[in-house]
Amino acid sequence: MRQDDPPRQGGLPSGALLGPRDPGPVGVHGRSGVSPFLLLSDHAGRAVPSCLGGLGIPGPDWDRHIAWDIGMAGVGRLLAERLDTILIEQVYSRLVIDCNRAPGHPTSIVPVSDGTAVPANLGLDADAAAQRVDEIFRPYHARIADELAARQGRPTVVVALHSFTPEMNGEARPWHAGVLHNRAPRFGLIVRSLLEEDGLLVGDNEPYALTDGSDYTIPVHAERNDLAYVELEIRQDLVADASGQREWADRLARVLPRAWALHGA
Repeated sequence: MRQDDPPRQGGLPSGALLGPRDPGPVGVHGRSGVSPFLLLSDHAGRAVPSCLGGLGIPGPDWDRHIAWDIGMAGVGRLLAERLDTILIEQVYSRLVIDCNRAPGHPTSIVPVSDGTAVPANLGLDADAAAQRVDEIFRPYHARIADELAARQGRPTVVVALHSFTPEMNGEARPWHAGVLHNRAPRFGLIVRSLLEEDGLLVGDNEPYALTDGSDYTIPVHAERNDLAYVELEIRQDLVADASGQREWADRLARVLPRAWALHGA
């Protein structure tokens, strides 16, 4: 887990990155039942392998958006309960490795995030980077692939849950939420319309655009398998506390089934 001791480069002497005190990389909540929804949270956690200490980052920065998607662990788990479905989430911080980036992508293992240097990622050698891919990234995506394989032949909607900081690079981001889509936008645009009916300001591929190059989870698991999907971004100040997380879980528990019905399930 995250600690304040200095990081060691390259993992454990045995060659393993994750030690016996470290959590597994994949969190699973809820159950796989009759619900069509598969909930995914690429940046839910902010754990760090104990051998990496705190990556050299000051303690207060671990509460910032650079470390995780604030509020998404709470929203995702509540939503899984309300939809009676399964949530698969990444336990480790995006600062260790970003599980929504292809290995080798420039932002897969960042040396700097929103102005904060990540000393343990500076000059990271290929073997140490490969450890993070093998022990954190690959198990997470393998669990998603296994879930989809078990659902083969059943209607499935992939819902990727993210949150975004209200301000970035000095610019305010006014949207309450954003709906991200790529080659198959239909389900996401229905979700956007329903959220707008709630009086919300909803970005269309804002504050980020979903692309094959910038994202990994939706292009690989949803679009390659010709599945309906939506990648949702919720502004972090709206889900920073338990009340906001409940509000958004309740809202999405209403909106997602309606969108699926309108989609023509």
